[in-house]
Amino acid sequence: MLDLSVIIPVRNAEDILEACLESVVSAQPREIIIVDGMSTDGTLDIASRYPTLVISDEGKGLPAARMMGARAAQSKWIALVDADVVFPDGTLEALYAEFVTQGYAGLQAGQQSTSGPGYWGQALTWHHRNSRSKNWFGLVATIMERDVFLAHGLDEMFLSGEDIEFRWRLTDAGLKIGVSPTTVVEHRYGDTWEFARGQFTADGKGLARMVAQRGLGAAHLGLLPLAAGIRGIGLALAKRQPKWIPYFLAFVGYNYGAFFGVLAKDLVARRRTTTARSA
Repeated sequence: MLDLSVIIPVRNAEDILEACLESVVSAQPREIIIVDGMSTDGTLDIASRYPTLVISDEGKGLPAARMMGARAAQSKWIALVDADVVFPDGTLEALYAEFVTQGYAGLQAGQQSTSGPGYWGQALTWHHRNSRSKNWFGLVATIMERDVFLAHGLDEMFLSGEDIEFRWRLTDAGLKIGVSPTTVVEHRYGDTWEFARGQFTADGKGLARMVAQRGLGAAHLGLLPLAAGIRGIGLALAKRQPKWIPYFLAFVGYNYGAFFGVLAKDLVARRRTTTARSA
């Protein structure tokens, strides 16, 4: 048995949760904590068929769900796992061993992206496999010491992009974090336009929240969608796969639509606060 508490936030994940749970259960962790975001499908029925502790985040969002799961955990070590992750045999154990022996404060598994046959899922997969971001520390399939995670915590104001803000703070604190070059999990994308659009807008909102919070020190993050779009189109042309160009145009457009929408709301809120204080 691994002395590991596995925390899996879920919300309407009936199509993906079972494969994730089967792969986690086979590693025999100390406990599996499902943090449910008020699912309305069969997610909880699936969870009930496995040895899990189910708690509710009452719809507070992903960062809050992860924090709630960590507070409920009984092990010294926690694994933060998204429901769209599948661990091939032996990989959770290997990630745990690498984390412990290499002295990491946080270690994420490498990711092999997959999806269904739809254009948008295939495009998301192609993008991730060819992007630099796949080597950025995040919280998709990540092991941390519970007390370290709770001490630094996640900013629950973020509905997306909380992993970027968290990574910055861990780096500022001088902690060792990274992505495993040898232990790789399957990360599954949805393949519909609605799923892709949700990814784009969530990313844009997360970047905007970072800029609003950190000001000029994070202003360069606003260039990331454009840089990624230009790089992606260039790679698509270089690899003679122009079919991905519409994807990258949509990626840039929806990222910036969400990005500037959040900044505009933040500016209005600041002005109202200033007006109220001066009244």
